[in-house]
Amino acid sequence: MTAIVQNLVTSGVFELDGGTWDVDNNVWIIGDDAEVIVLDAAHDADAIADVVGDRTVRAIVCTHAHNDHINAAPELAKRTGAPILLHPADRVVWDLTHPDRAPDGDLADGQRITVAGTGLTVLHTPGHAPGAVCLHSPDLGVLFTGDTLFCGGPGATGRSYSDYPTIVKSIRERLFSLPDDTIVRTGHGEGTTVGAEKAASSGWPAA
Repeated sequence: MTAIVQNLVTSGVFELDGGTWDVDNNVWIIGDDAEVIVLDAAHDADAIADVVGDRTVRAIVCTHAHNDHINAAPELAKRTGAPILLHPADRVVWDLTHPDRAPDGDLADGQRITVAGTGLTVLHTPGHAPGAVCLHSPDLGVLFTGDTLFCGGPGATGRSYSDYPTIVKSIRERLFSLPDDTIVRTGHGEGTTVGAEKAASSGWPAA
C-alpha cells in the first residue's frame, strides 16, 4: 500500500528577532492505517494527536527549526515516543525555542525515510534557515518544501540565519531538477508544482 498524505492546518505565533506574527501552518501526516511520520509539528499537539489516532508515529520530522514549525514537537514526542529529527545545521535555531530539549536524531542530505512502504529523500536546502530541508517522494510525486519554496517563490530571508542567494541556489539546484509535475506541499498556504514555480522564477530578484 502506498502512503497517503493528510494535511492539518494549525494556528499560532511565529517569533524571531523580537517580532511576532500570527501564522497558519501546514502539518503533513504521511503514512497508512498503521504508521505515519509527522512533518512539522506546529502549535497544537492535541490536534495533531487527534489526526494520528492510534497509529504509530515513526518520526517527527522538522523541515527547519523556526518556532512555528517545532513548538509542538516535544509534547507530541512525549505522547507518541517518536524521535524528533532535525538537520544539525539548524540546532542554533532550535535552541531559541527549546534550549533544554535536544532533537533525538539528525537529518542528512540524501537520507531516505520510509513509512508505509513509501520512501522520502531528504534534500538539504539552506537559505530560509541553515538546516532547512525538503522531503521528496518519487512514489507519491510530491515534494514537501517547508518554508523553502512556496506558491509564488522562495521563502522569506529577511531575518536572522537566512540568506537570499543561498535559498535561490538551493531551489534552482536541488528542487528545479525534479520533474515539472512534482506536486509541492508547502509549510504555509496553498500548494503548487515544481514546473509552475520554475516558469515563474525568471521574475525573481537577482540573487
